Amino acid sequence: MISKPRVLVSRQVFDEVIDYLAEHCEVEANQDDIPFSVEQLTQRLEGKDALMCSLTDRLDTATLQRCTRLKVISNIAVGYNNIDVAACSAQGIKVTNTPGVLDDSTADLAFALMLSTARRVTEVEALIRQGQWTGWRLQQWLGVDVHHATLGIIGMGRIGQAIARRTLGFDMNVLYHNRNRVAPEIERKLGAAHCSFEDLLKRSDFVILQVPYSSHTHHLINAKALAMMKPGAILINSTRGGVVDDAALVHALEAGVIRAAGLDVFENEPKLHPGFLKLQNVVLTPHIGSSTETTRRAMAMCAATNMIAALNGQVPPNWVNPI
Repeated sequence: MISKPRVLVSRQVFDEVIDYLAEHCEVEANQDDIPFSVEQLTQRLEGKDALMCSLTDRLDTATLQRCTRLKVISNIAVGYNNIDVAACSAQGIKVTNTPGVLDDSTADLAFALMLSTARRVTEVEALIRQGQWTGWRLQQWLGVDVHHATLGIIGMGRIGQAIARRTLGFDMNVLYHNRNRVAPEIERKLGAAHCSFEDLLKRSDFVILQVPYSSHTHHLINAKALAMMKPGAILINSTRGGVVDDAALVHALEAGVIRAAGLDVFENEPKLHPGFLKLQNVVLTPHIGSSTETTRRAMAMCAATNMIAALNGQVPPNWVNPI
């Protein structure tokens, strides 16, 4: 009898995902959802053929070198900066991710952050909850308009384009900066104009970041970049922590260099710069860009189908490192 591949699921997933994997594999699943330390993860990977992991799991060279049987790492995320992909390629480990299924949900959250920050939603809700609202006044809690404003999108991939589509109902002017300019027909459909990074920062009322995290995008938004933005501008980061220099952003918000920020991701999360908690002009959410039930279920099942395809010698649908 041919033995089934042995796989580890490092964090809690939906029952139907475990059932699907169990049809093809021997599954060890961390349904208690207690995060493994690096050493615990390494030990549990002993004798395993595949790993389904999340962005909280760090797979570095030292860990991978101890996992001599590992053939597949299936990441439940679009980004994969938690995995040393070069080391995986060197060991013949296939890496997969889950693009596409979360684009619209993530774009919704970016837009929600922009609206909430512009209209100071979390500030005024706190006021009401604290019993401090004494009645309507003409100049009370003035925000800024989103409609007809200029939005700059840094990173015009699938999610960036999904954000741009949402601006059409708000009659926004859309600028974008991308490593490669998108096709002219996409620009026309979205009403988006390509420009330089510096020009986008100088002209935009809102700046939304949608670039992956890498050594090239580390602290893309730093003190110098923040100083280029309009004093009344609002920054939205719903992509990855580390793209923004959080310490520089805290200073910029304190000093009025920019008006406000909406953040779903942070450097060193779940820890965050303590300065954010002292500020009223920042909206904070805990990395929930893709967090709808439909989307998270689709992400987990996408990761599962990637894994089974790779283990069966097929080309996985979302193969990061073809080897």
